[in-house]
Amino acid sequence: MTIAYIDSSSVVAMVFGEPSARKVTSAIRAYTRLVSSNLLEAEVRSALQRERAAPVPGVFSGIDWVHPNRALTSEFERIVAHGTLRGADLWHVACALFLDPTATELAFITLDVPQRRVAAALGFDTP
Repeated sequence: MTIAYIDSSSVVAMVFGEPSARKVTSAIRAYTRLVSSNLLEAEVRSALQRERAAPVPGVFSGIDWVHPNRALTSEFERIVAHGTLRGADLWHVACALFLDPTATELAFITLDVPQRRVAAALGFDTP
């Protein structure tokens, strides 16, 4: 497995130098390609603004954006069968399932505990 979906919680931790960023940095080194929904950009930019922090040049470089071309209803239904997630977290997991419906070819990197639990229950590797 060389591709990982990265959630906003992981990027926010890295941007702000949180202690958990070390775990994320270590995890992403194992992958040759990172993907995410462009919701990640909105969430990271919102966090930067909320904290009155300067934009971080290149923070989104190396991330390929997922743009689903259909409703993700079937993914949402599969996900909620495994637990309750906030809307943005649900969207990120649904985008990962859109890319990898079997949840076997894509890892899911997140620091959000409920999201990690649900992603793992779906079959994603959650380093």
